[in-house]
Amino acid sequence: MTDVPDITLNNGVTIPQLGFGTFQINPDETRDAVLAAFEVGYRHIDTAEMYGNERGVGDAVAESGLDRDEVFVTSKLNNSFHARDDALKAFDQTMDDLRLDRLDLFLIHWPLPQVGDFVETWRALEEIYASGRCRAIGVSNFQPPHLRRLLESTETVPAVNQIEVHPYLTQDTVRAYDREHGIATEAWSPIAKGNVLSDPVIKQIADRLGRTPAQVTLRWHVQRGDIVFPKSSSPERMRENFDVFGFELTPADVEAISALNRDERTGPDPDTFNFAG
Repeated sequence: MTDVPDITLNNGVTIPQLGFGTFQINPDETRDAVLAAFEVGYRHIDTAEMYGNERGVGDAVAESGLDRDEVFVTSKLNNSFHARDDALKAFDQTMDDLRLDRLDLFLIHWPLPQVGDFVETWRALEEIYASGRCRAIGVSNFQPPHLRRLLESTETVPAVNQIEVHPYLTQDTVRAYDREHGIATEAWSPIAKGNVLSDPVIKQIADRLGRTPAQVTLRWHVQRGDIVFPKSSSPERMRENFDVFGFELTPADVEAISALNRDERTGPDPDTFNFAG
């Protein structure tokens, strides 16, 4: 089985650099999809309260036969529960749904600066971390001003910042801020919902290497040092996405793919997104 490299977070916890994402996987299909991912070799599963499929992830973990320490599970706080007491209750519900005694990583899903005070939310996550029920805490979709406010107002530097990253949105500024402050960057929507797979630059590199455009794009993420978790319900595609450690992109390849940046998002802009529901 392929050995997936680990990334060491700023509190010493290690996380597999390649994981399996469950965004938009139907709750009724999540258990089977995650079990299939385990069969392929994935040991890092990313879910969220808002995905509605934590219970399916928990079922798969319980039924996998894997030792709990072999599996890294991330979930995220629902946007409706940013107040301290609400956040603590929401975490309890996540743990019940996942059927876990300990979560590996818990994130604030969106900063929502127009909706509430994410500093209060972060302090709730600090309480959860201090309780020992979560091995690491972090944020998702935070921009440098959001992160700066946390660093100035609280005691704990986020272990992770999970943001949209792909060749059309390279996020160099946010990634540089994360790196400067010891925050690991995780990339969601790593192939831009498939939009980058027909790009001539990526296709040319893939043809030269005898790889698929998806593999080349995921390898680009890996070589840039980010944590990445593609999503697919197809076991064949899961295997394809997992097979990204048997080849290397040249520095010129990495540079050429990075040069495709258009600052083009597939999801909301964190500075303006204020959904709470």
